[in-house]
Amino acid sequence: MPNAVVPAALISVDNKDGVTRLASALQAEGFRIVATTSTAAAIRAAGIRCDDVEQLTGFASLCGGRVKTLHPKVFAGILARSASAQDMQDLARLDVPAFSVVAVNLYAFESAAKGDVDDPQITEQIDIGGVALLRAAAKNFCRVSVLSDPSQYEAFIERLHAGGTALEERRRLASEAFSLCQGYDAAIASFLNADAAQTEAGVLGADGDLPDVIALNLAVRQRLGYGENPWARAAFYSAGKAENPCEQLAGRPLSYNNLLDLDSCLRLVARVEEPLAFPASAIPAAPVAAAIVKHTVPCGVAARQSSSQALSAALGADPISAFGGVVACGAPLDEAAAQLLKPRFLDVVAAPGYSSAALEILRSKKNLRVLCFEAGLPARLRRGEKVRSALGGLLVEYPDEAAPADRWEIVSGSQPSGEQWRDLLFAFAVVAQVKSNAAVVVRGQATLGICAGQTNRVTAVALACTRAGDGVRGASLATDGFFPFADGLEAAANAGISAVVAPSGSIRDREVIAAARAAGLSLVFASRRYFLH
Repeated sequence: MPNAVVPAALISVDNKDGVTRLASALQAEGFRIVATTSTAAAIRAAGIRCDDVEQLTGFASLCGGRVKTLHPKVFAGILARSASAQDMQDLARLDVPAFSVVAVNLYAFESAAKGDVDDPQITEQIDIGGVALLRAAAKNFCRVSVLSDPSQYEAFIERLHAGGTALEERRRLASEAFSLCQGYDAAIASFLNADAAQTEAGVLGADGDLPDVIALNLAVRQRLGYGENPWARAAFYSAGKAENPCEQLAGRPLSYNNLLDLDSCLRLVARVEEPLAFPASAIPAAPVAAAIVKHTVPCGVAARQSSSQALSAALGADPISAFGGVVACGAPLDEAAAQLLKPRFLDVVAAPGYSSAALEILRSKKNLRVLCFEAGLPARLRRGEKVRSALGGLLVEYPDEAAPADRWEIVSGSQPSGEQWRDLLFAFAVVAQVKSNAAVVVRGQATLGICAGQTNRVTAVALACTRAGDGVRGASLATDGFFPFADGLEAAANAGISAVVAPSGSIRDREVIAAARAAGLSLVFASRRYFLH
């Protein structure tokens, strides 16, 4: 029987997981198997007949293994159209098998790029032949089943034994192969672009280092019940093959709004745990931070020595607004923390871990979504690039790579006490994650009043102070931007605030300083503003 009509499979895999089971199934169905050298050796070691691709091409691998499958006989066998008499005649004339199955996975470039190796070693992990094979097989999905990941083998084997794949299945496999190639190329381009930026600018985030092209290859991680409103469809996508950064342990499926609020919560935890600057006299913040967010606006943030203490202080800051909110804590939750949360109505609770007793308590609330996130996720969110849609395109920015090295300047009043420094730092860290114009009142490492999204700063200050209630007297306040007039500072002083931190930069800074001196209030200028839109 001519090779052109004998079912044939081409296998070339860097990851050998499952390859012998796949080869065994193909052999049982009468396939001729052709494989690259190391893959063929693994298949033959399992007692399965397999030909080397070199037998087909007549060439040993060249250039130290860089050229193995890049040959007309290989690609003709993949790309030949069964409906074309000329294509089939070409295969028969040259004794080329018609490959109806192509199983290929690529060199692990992304893993290599993350490792501590030099450029020549990384570039050797840029797959050329594998990508070409996948693209050729995917192009000819009308006849060819392309397997680009070992996770596809089992379902394919079932279909193979049931008579073979259907056209729609081959089309789906082709789509997955092209998506894989797209992501692979994007990872290589990002690596080379980042390397060039570091060479030219010294560090990422400097002027001129943004890529000329951004390629997005995002895989769906979770399909959501609905979007921001019930009539909208939504899903959560992320890059690469990474699992969800948050594992859901209990409760209803996450919603679009849940994820937005959770993102805000985790950024708050990171900001509190990593303040922006440390004046020498400041008392360090407590190690465990907790935050409650409602509609992306924080309604309580606190730092304490334990999870239960932090949660208690954060929830106590504004218990009415906390109803139905999203809660995150920067440390694992114990039984005491879970008991505190049990009687409250909340949408989401997130932490980097739970005791068995805490998890049992929280799971008893059947609608409560309980999430476990990676411990390093909050810091990565704060440091990573920000991407959002606008005008049918994307806005991309790189935030701070490190905390400002400068010291804040006391421009009015006495030197803040160690406790006041701590609260000013805490308040400024929180206000950086509150929608502008924003103001935050803090005392004892806990927010007393938060006001977000105002169109003028004096209103933001007045509302934050009002929400702080009686606790405002002697408390500290932060705003995310400078005071354009003295009236915002005067509102804080009239409410009883004793210390304020705000960015400098207003053409009326002198008037603001004069108002602070007249009120006997400590005013500290920060050199950076942190708007949030």
